Order: sequence, then C-alpha cells, then structure tokens
Amino acid sequence: MSKITINIDGKEVQTQEGEYLLNAARANDIFIPAICYLTRCSPTLACRICLVEADGKQVYACNAKAKDGMSITTSTETIEKERRAIMEVYDVNHPLQCGVCDQSGECELQNYTLHIGVDAQHYTVKDVDRSSHDWGHLHYDPGLCIVCERCVTTCKDMIGDNSLKTIPRGADALNAEYKGQMPKDAYAMWNKLNKSLIGLTNGTDVLDCTSCGECAAVCPVGALVDTHFMYKSNAWELKQIPATCGHCSAGCQISYDVKHASIENPEDKIYRVMNEWNYVSLCGAGRYGFDYQNADATKDEAAFANTVEAFKKADTICFTSTITNEEAYLLQKMKEKFGYKLVNNEAKALQTFLNNYSQISGKKLYGSDLEAAHHANFTISIGSALKSDNPNARYALNNSMTVNKGAGLYFHPVKDPIIEGLGKSIMTVEHAPLQEEAALYLVLDLFADKSKLPSDIVEYLASFHSQKTVTVEEVVKEKVVEIVKEMKVNEETGEEEEVEVEKSKMVSTKVSKEVEVDDNRLLEILGADDKFMEVLEKNLKKKDTFALMAGPDLYTHPNAKNLARLVALIEKYSDFELTMIPSLTNSLGVALICELDDEKGAYTVGYNTEGDFVLSGLGDGDLDMPAINQQEGTLTSVNKRVNPTNAAIGYGGYELNDIANALGFEAQNVIDYTVKLPTASGFKAQEFDNLPNHYENDGTEVRGYVLENVAVTPSGDESVEKFSEDKLEGCIIYLANPVRQFTGFTYKTKNLDEVSGIYMSEEYLSKTDYNEGDAVTIKTAKGELTAKVVSDNKIAGDIIVLPTFDKKLNSEALFDGYRFSTASIQKG
Repeated sequence: MSKITINIDGKEVQTQEGEYLLNAARANDIFIPAICYLTRCSPTLACRICLVEADGKQVYACNAKAKDGMSITTSTETIEKERRAIMEVYDVNHPLQCGVCDQSGECELQNYTLHIGVDAQHYTVKDVDRSSHDWGHLHYDPGLCIVCERCVTTCKDMIGDNSLKTIPRGADALNAEYKGQMPKDAYAMWNKLNKSLIGLTNGTDVLDCTSCGECAAVCPVGALVDTHFMYKSNAWELKQIPATCGHCSAGCQISYDVKHASIENPEDKIYRVMNEWNYVSLCGAGRYGFDYQNADATKDEAAFANTVEAFKKADTICFTSTITNEEAYLLQKMKEKFGYKLVNNEAKALQTFLNNYSQISGKKLYGSDLEAAHHANFTISIGSALKSDNPNARYALNNSMTVNKGAGLYFHPVKDPIIEGLGKSIMTVEHAPLQEEAALYLVLDLFADKSKLPSDIVEYLASFHSQKTVTVEEVVKEKVVEIVKEMKVNEETGEEEEVEVEKSKMVSTKVSKEVEVDDNRLLEILGADDKFMEVLEKNLKKKDTFALMAGPDLYTHPNAKNLARLVALIEKYSDFELTMIPSLTNSLGVALICELDDEKGAYTVGYNTEGDFVLSGLGDGDLDMPAINQQEGTLTSVNKRVNPTNAAIGYGGYELNDIANALGFEAQNVIDYTVKLPTASGFKAQEFDNLPNHYENDGTEVRGYVLENVAVTPSGDESVEKFSEDKLEGCIIYLANPVRQFTGFTYKTKNLDEVSGIYMSEEYLSKTDYNEGDAVTIKTAKGELTAKVVSDNKIAGDIIVLPTFDKKLNSEALFDGYRFSTASIQKG
C-alpha cells in the first residue's frame, strides 16, 4: 500500500491507502470516540459512535477506508446528536452499581457517558432477566453487557478460539414509535442490543477454550471479569508496574497491578495483570500466572556463606533460561574469571542452530519477527507445538488468516485441534517425527527461486519429482439440437397450426481421461493427502506476503545442522520472512551472551535446575533467588527485542549479584550490567533506567530496543545433506507442555489449574484401555517414569505428551535431546 495524505478536521495527515479512518486518526492523536473497535481486529459496527463525515458523506470511521485527498470531519451537529442518542440507549436499564463494579474507574461506558454529556434519559424499555453466569475463570454479567462484541471479535480474530458469539436475549420488541423519533443509527444499535447478549459457541454453559482471559481484558464495562479479581479491589487503588511477562519467549508487555495485601498486612500483593490489549494479546499463563514470587526469602547468612564456598568449589554452573540478560552476562563474566563451564542445554541447542544458520545467511540472527507473521497473508509453521511453545506465535498465525484473509501451512507430528480450528484456510500436515527435514525441503521446492538456488540443490529437489498417469473426470459441454413441435399462428391464414422447430441447448456430460501429472515424493514422505497441491494452489491465490516460523523441534533434531542450513536457504532464496521461536523465556538472550558448554564437570551449582548445590527462585534450593516478577532487568524476546521488566513484589533474600560481589565483582545492582551487554552480539550500550516500555497510539512498540542483526562472514558453502527417510514409529512420546503451563514458576501459581501427569488425547484414550487418572509407566532407552493419565482435548492423535513444568516428573530424562522418542507404556 502506498502513502497518501488525508485531511482530518483541518489537519493534513499521512496514512496508508486503504487504512481505516479510525486507525489513521488514532495514529495522529486525533480523537474519534469508539467502543466496539479493536485495532488489530475486524470492524463489527456494533456501537456506531465512530460516525464521521467523509467528503460530505456520513460514514463509520472504523470501517471506512482512507483515500488520497479525502476530507474528514469528526464532529457535526447531526453526528453529536446521533452519538448522544446512542449513549442514552447504552444507559437504558444499565444497573447503577458503579460503586461495587470491578470496572468502575476504568469503565468506557462511564467515560463516554460523561464525555458526551448524557444527563437525561429519553428512552425506556421493559427490562428482562439477566442473571449472571460463571464460566470457570470468567464471570459474565449480562446486566452489565452492552453487546459491543469486542470479546467475540478478539476471541475470533486475535486468539482463534472462536468460543463466544451473540445469542438471543429474549426481550420484548422496542416500541415502534421510537423508529421515527430516534436517529437511525441509535435505533438500529438499540434494536440489536435489546435482542442480543453474549453466549458460548458450544451451546452449553461450560466455556471450553485456551483460557487466555483476553475477552475480559477488552471488555469496556464490567460484564466480563476474571473470577479471581471479582470484588478484590477498586481500580484506582492499584499501582501499575510496567513489566515484561517472564513465562515464554514472546516477551509480552504487561503491567502488574499491586497494592497492600490487607489491613493487617502492608506488604504488596499482585492482584491482576493487565496488558495493552489493542497491541498485544496475553495467554492464560501471562494473565493468570502472576503470583509465583519467592515470597518468604530472607538473608540467611549461613546459607550465603555455604553458597560462596560452593562457588569456590564448583567447576560448572548449570542454569535455565528463566533468568535476565544481566544475570546471563554475570554468569559469563564469572566463567571468564573463574573458568566455570556454563551448561544450559536448550539455549545451547538454539545457539548452535543460529551459528549453523549464520554460515549461509551471513547474519547472526533470523531476519524477521512475529509482527511479520501478523501482517503476512501466507504463514508456515514447522517444528513447533505452536499453541503451547509460544502462544503469541499462534495468535499471529490466526490473525494473519482472519484479518488478512490469509492462509497457512502447519507441519507437526502432534495433531492439534486448536490449530485446525483456526479456519478452513489452514492446511495441517501431520508428519512422522524426524521428518522435519522433508518438510523444509518441500518448502524449498515449492517456494524457492530455483534460478538462484545452487544447482546441486535444484537437482536434488528434482530427484523427488516424476510423472504419473492419473484418471480425471472433467465436465464437457456439448451443443445438442432437438426437433420439437410447437403451435404457431400461420401469418397467411391466421389459423394456429403445429410446426416443427429446431432448438439447441448446451448439455453437460462427465468424461474420464488420462493425464500426466507431477508426482512429488516429498508429499508422500510427509503423508500429505492427494488434494494437497490442489488446495495449496487455491490458498495461494492473491497471496503476496509470506512468513515462516521455525520452532524448537528443529534445534534438537539429530540433524539440526542441516535443518539450520535449510532454513537459511529458504529465507535467502524465497519470499519468506523468517522467525525462530526460542524455547524458554530468555533462551535467545542466553544464547547471545553466554559461551555455553556441552558437558558438566565434577561439581555443579544449579540455578533453577538440579546441581550439587542449588540456587532457586522457587524457594526449594540451598539458597533462595528472586523470581522474574521480583527482579529488575531485561529479557530478549522472540522479536529480537530487549525488553525491560520491573519488580512487582519485594524480595528479602540474596541475589546472584550478591554472590558475584562476594567473589570479587563490584556492582551495586544487577542492572548496572545492562549497559555492558555485549554489543558484538547486537545489544546496545543503554542504561536500564532509560529503557521505555509502552506503545504509541498507532501501535508502534516503544519497548527497550531491537537487537542489531550483526553481520557475520558466511562460509561460502551452501551445500546441504541428503536427508534420511528414517522416522519414529510405534508408541511415541513428545516433550511439551499443555496450554498455560511453561515452567515450575507457572506450576506454582494459584490460578493455573492444569494438573501434572501424562497427557493423552481423548481420541487415543477411546482406542485403549487407559482412563483418566490411571497410573501408567512410560519407559524409554534413557529411563522411566510413572504418573497419572490426564485427558487433554487440546491435542489429538496417538502421540503422548510429557510436560516439563513439573520437575518432579523429570520428563526430560526420558529423551535424548530431540523432543520426540519411542517408548513403551503400561499400567501401574
């Protein structure tokens, strides 16, 4: 789209051709009232108060698109009269319970009623029973609902759950006289409001979704509320602390809303998490998994002395990626000073993958981010259980299909009903484990510019193609002439007589014929169905922006080096914008900062993981450490952005910085190291206190800074290996988490109720004699574990999922690096 100039209320503004007028106004700090519209979603025209005049014609700013030279007036006498009538209608029968409503103080109905000056009511209608509903983590009060449909829209367009819809309210019809007395938009809106309320798409009163809570976040009134927050606090009592979510690599912007715990307890408590919902969506872990702090930590001097001695004795520090960039930097400096081995297997896998990718790409980092997937109209995901590895990647995929009318390809061994439910334009390929190489070769074959690809790769791709003869049916239209008898008037005699007339018509007939077609064996290897190419060609029509998301299954694959090179070739020789999904919170930051080792030494200090001596933010080690919500520092996200986070809750114990200082380092606070993060890896020499954390009105993210993508010298060798057609068969297990769980920190929270165990699909349980709650033992060549069966309707197929969020299961011990393994399973 090209840049154009439009005029809003006498102000010349620049925008994109085809942009909605409301977005253009917001981007230029021009206020147009609107309740129903969400920036990243489709317009619903539910509230209609965004009326403006464009080139003399009254239009809705949320739905009208900008054209070069257009002149817009945001307020006229007619428009203000319409808006006033609409707000009066919204206030009809709205319960006057603002004093106890959870939304009071941040309610858009309150705001607009006051802004538009509604001080009298000219309309009445009989009220109906509007009893409330408890939907698990959500409470819905139809009495407060204004049916703006923001909840429905965000669930459909942003999240992809499609769990909410409007349903009949059962109210009496409006008085017919109002139609002639009221402005037409106000009457139409009221008629809809009077007839509708929000219900569940599954036709029950039980909400079945991925429990993100985004619908409650976008609700402008108190109709949808998180049950854990109901009647807990007034909005104006809460102090908002800007931060970054510490659960996955999405690095979502959040604010912790805190105040004192009670009259008796003055200590701060987190009451809820909020987000800039117009610009970023949270998953359920980010929204509800906030109370994971190490609350009871104290400065135990004897334990600290033992810790210093353990560091003096140790030759290895083993740690997870749920740490800040500053802590990672400190660990690296301790390695350089004392010679420690630094062991972090998942970050090491990503680091090695990036290094192999760089040999072809000539840059340290992948070239794009999830924003590219949001704006693409054709997106591919390979190597990631998308909905649980990084929920925002799933939201990006869904948004590209719903709002951009796009399509997608999802390659993964685990059948996923959530991904399949995103829409008809998502194609899922359920391939066998170890066949990720074949999927990447297929993408290279289908989308790369073969005139630029190295000739040996072109020849290799051609080796998968052959011709085959197939019988097809096609419809052939033939002209058929018939002699029919008709009665006609003889012009000479004037009498009616029977005559023969020739009449022709086109007749369709089906004919079978044999044709030569291309046979791509890569499709057969991957188990794609016979209609794959036909559907793909249909889905690719009018698609011009492409995104590829590569995930953690690739980093630990036995042939990860070749996969990294293939990913680089796809990015280099096709139109795909590439994003790699880091495995954990700060895996990318750790991979860029630390020189990681493969093997442990003789004595290990473990940080949030096992070791001979353990530091733990969960409070279960030899020395307490702060959790992410108790720290200042930065986290590096999947979008290659270094985001600041702040402490929401106080911490009374020691920090890694204290240990470092006892060993000869000198820094008052760990954030003193923010400015020292390695510029050679793309970080910038910026002080922590100077890092911003907000969004502009036009959606521009102003958070921290984006890493420089440092150029590296490519090897000059773009060759790739021929892949083996080996695949895992039999009983297969997969190392992944359910929706809303990531680590031991999410497991610790009170509002996330996913249970630990061995996850099996309903489909799999129906074919076996296992039942939910049965104790089963899983064995692999690496070990065994026993746990209870958990039925999970968010997965399908026969692959069993073992989670990592419960470290008591020690699931990782059953795998040899790669996230899939064959296993045996038996009851007991």
